Amino acid sequence: MAAEPPRDAAIGELEVVHLFYDAMPTGVTVSRGGRTFVNYPRWGDEVPFTVGELRDGEEVAYPSAAYNQPADDADMDALVSVQSVVVDPLDRLWILDSGRPMWNVGARGAKLVCVDLASDEVVQTIGFDPEVALPTTYLNDVRFDLRRGAAGTAFITDSADGAPNGIIVVDLESGESWRRLHDHPSTKAQTPPELRIFIEGEQLLYRPPDGPEAPVAVGTDGIAISADGRRLYYSAFASRRLWSVSVDALMDRDGDDAAVASVVDEGDKGSTGDGMETDAAGRIYITAGERNSIDRLLPDGSWETLVHDARLLWPDTLSVAADGHLYVTANQLYRAPGFRRGKDERRKPYALFRTPIDAAPIALR
Repeated sequence: MAAEPPRDAAIGELEVVHLFYDAMPTGVTVSRGGRTFVNYPRWGDEVPFTVGELRDGEEVAYPSAAYNQPADDADMDALVSVQSVVVDPLDRLWILDSGRPMWNVGARGAKLVCVDLASDEVVQTIGFDPEVALPTTYLNDVRFDLRRGAAGTAFITDSADGAPNGIIVVDLESGESWRRLHDHPSTKAQTPPELRIFIEGEQLLYRPPDGPEAPVAVGTDGIAISADGRRLYYSAFASRRLWSVSVDALMDRDGDDAAVASVVDEGDKGSTGDGMETDAAGRIYITAGERNSIDRLLPDGSWETLVHDARLLWPDTLSVAADGHLYVTANQLYRAPGFRRGKDERRKPYALFRTPIDAAPIALR
């Protein structure tokens, strides 16, 4: 028998939690009580519901089937196209609705929705003024500090492709919101010749069925708040740079974005990608989409690879759970039609994995 050359070695443990045979998931979050929620943006797949709960191995519309059936893209009383789901330190589920199915510009149904997990009822819906959620805005991911303000504060990334990016800050009591770091250089995508992204041997470009190819220019995407709540970490989807900013600076709604001295370039994070999370031990987790990996930044400033596995085909969203595991969706995003000249090269099933980290979620409450 002819000898085989060595293969790429896996690193870490990766356990399959659930396999998806229908719509493509992006977000995942796990409640303190162990309930798991996922979401499916309406990007062209048949999506019967845009938020679901995993129950006994099944995907069930959440909080109800009716609430997942909007009348139109401007419906504030139903979910339009959800990009992210996050359980906060009080064990409430927050749903971030981009209001932009198929990335349609001019979202009017963009909103942040709170669901009481004890009653499974929507208890708060926060919309956005046009000067905060711009016609181009794409609400991507959200983190919380419930100690800031009477009812807490949310921080949301605007990842608009090729348009002004930034951080949206939300007062959860009043529902008022404001933009910070609006179109700041740290929020922007890197593009050729500064950055070229290669996955599975092919350069990642946006390839519409009609029209020219273009570099992916998705901005501020991944977001994580430090364990002490002092700094917010963020990165553009198309970037290998990690940035942080003082949360105090973000809370100052009248501050000058161009002069925010508290923005820090934290260096090269090693890969492009969109998932980011922190744990109570002060470690920052980042998806490495080009390398089928999840890396983490340790408190001493050193990096390590937590998981590297050939099954991690575009690790998307991360969630630290009370069960001592890090959960991650893998959805083959780069094989979707928009990147492959209209041809869908994703191969089902998509996956939800978890890996042990022996740490708890942060609890800023």
